[in-house]
Amino acid sequence: MIAVLGSINLDFVASSTRLPVPGETIGGSLFEVSPGGKGANQALASNRAGAEVLMAGAVGIDDHGGAALHNLIAAGVNISHVARKGAATGVASIFVAEKGDNMIISIPGANYRVGSDDVDRLVEKLSAGDHLVLQLEIPASTVEYALKVAKWRGIKTLLNTAPFTIDAVRLSKLADIVVMNESEMAEAARLTETADGDVQAAFRALFCEDEKLLVVTKGEAGAIACDGKSILSVAALPIKPVDTVGAGDTFVGYLAAGLHARLPINTALQQAVVAASLACTKRGAQSGIPFAEEVRGASL
Repeated sequence: MIAVLGSINLDFVASSTRLPVPGETIGGSLFEVSPGGKGANQALASNRAGAEVLMAGAVGIDDHGGAALHNLIAAGVNISHVARKGAATGVASIFVAEKGDNMIISIPGANYRVGSDDVDRLVEKLSAGDHLVLQLEIPASTVEYALKVAKWRGIKTLLNTAPFTIDAVRLSKLADIVVMNESEMAEAARLTETADGDVQAAFRALFCEDEKLLVVTKGEAGAIACDGKSILSVAALPIKPVDTVGAGDTFVGYLAAGLHARLPINTALQQAVVAASLACTKRGAQSGIPFAEEVRGASL
């Protein structure tokens, strides 16, 4: 089983020909409200990749909570460990430009009420060899506790260092698998005083054991993975992006599903890159996540 402990949001998405600069008001072309949150996005991606998924997190007691969970419920993701907390459901205001660039303001709400008690209830449902996927849109203290408890129980952990915070490097050292994008890696390199772009140096700075895995996503250039001994590189599909929101979450969800299915790292990485590329060709963080048959067809 794959368990995802993370954020659940309702996204408010405004599209326009370009992004505004500070102090500027511009006209838009489309407005949509849809489920989101990095945790929920990654859970749905793993589900569409074919994995059995358990989602854990929190929504508020407001009307937004049900809407934020709609796609997970429709897909059959187990949401029995999503709590209703005495706070507003998390929301994100997303601005998308014609070429796919985006800007996001996220307001955590109930996501920041996720605590150690939620972790304790979750790990009781997991066994050694299961995978736990985490991001940084819930409290860092909760992520740290989850990583430590999972290690003690033999549960494999995947940490996505997004959105990058001052805690990211410290928490990365506790995870079995770390996924970051190029800008996050550059910031990690600065904090660990390693050379920006040197993946093996970044691996040594983050980990001690060779059995751990560092994955760096590179947008239209694909992704690379390092296990401390060698570097594997996979190219992205040549596509014309429509909306890049959710592409990183699609990558993480598919990668987790592939690794949990014990696929070779190069195969799991290839599928994740293809899935993320396809996600950029559709609008919406969750509506753009491709299904497994789409990924298989594009990988041929």
